[in-house]
Amino acid sequence: MDNISFTLESKEALSTSEAAYRPVIGVVMCENTIDENPALTVHEKYLDAIFNADGFPIALPHELASREGALESILSRVDGIFLTGSPSNIEPHLYGEEGVEALADPGRDKLSIALIKATLEKKIPLFAACRGMQELVVATGGTLYRKVHEQPGYMDHREDTHLPHDNQYDLVHPVEIKPGGLLSELLPDYQRFEVNSLHGQGAKRLGASLTIEAVAPDNLVEAVSVRHHPFALGVQWHPEWHSLTDPVSKKLFEAFIAACRERHELLKI
Repeated sequence: MDNISFTLESKEALSTSEAAYRPVIGVVMCENTIDENPALTVHEKYLDAIFNADGFPIALPHELASREGALESILSRVDGIFLTGSPSNIEPHLYGEEGVEALADPGRDKLSIALIKATLEKKIPLFAACRGMQELVVATGGTLYRKVHEQPGYMDHREDTHLPHDNQYDLVHPVEIKPGGLLSELLPDYQRFEVNSLHGQGAKRLGASLTIEAVAPDNLVEAVSVRHHPFALGVQWHPEWHSLTDPVSKKLFEAFIAACRERHELLKI
């Protein structure tokens, strides 16, 4: 009896230990200048959203994309990748456009696109927000509208910079979920919900591997997923904002961390 009791207690302890595993999430950074020094930064709100969903974020420097073997080494140590939003825009030559992008971050472009291609190949969970979704579109062969507000029939999806900072992230328009996709599975109680909107660019054409998951009232693509991948989701809004109190944002981050945890456990088998 003692042996049986010990075995059951051991199994219970093991189960609790496995359930408590906190996945390690690689998070991209943006190029900035601080006190005239080059710097790489990431807004704390993105890190907090991952912490709040029971993950451990680690920031990924741009140099990973240039050092031989570095990206492969990092990807063997993380359970998922999160692509943040950013004030910068993707360089137009990466999606077949001409001209110069005034708000460019070529180091981030290089790292993000390399990360996306590697994570999709290795089936590593991927979650992308705002610029991150645009990076997912470009990395899979799609194109972008450089100025959505100048396109006939489209709304102005940019934030109102005259408002206080917090109010710029207020919910401003609905999105409608397409049936049968990843979002409809993750959010079965939500066919339509409100999102914030702080972007000037947007998806124009998607590559063959992407599926439209949600659209705005003007039919702009607001969310995409990657076909034949366990969890690769991009959203055009900012789910990290109020990720503990907004029910949709909370569910999305929890689902992402759950997918990362599941992959970790499968690799142990």
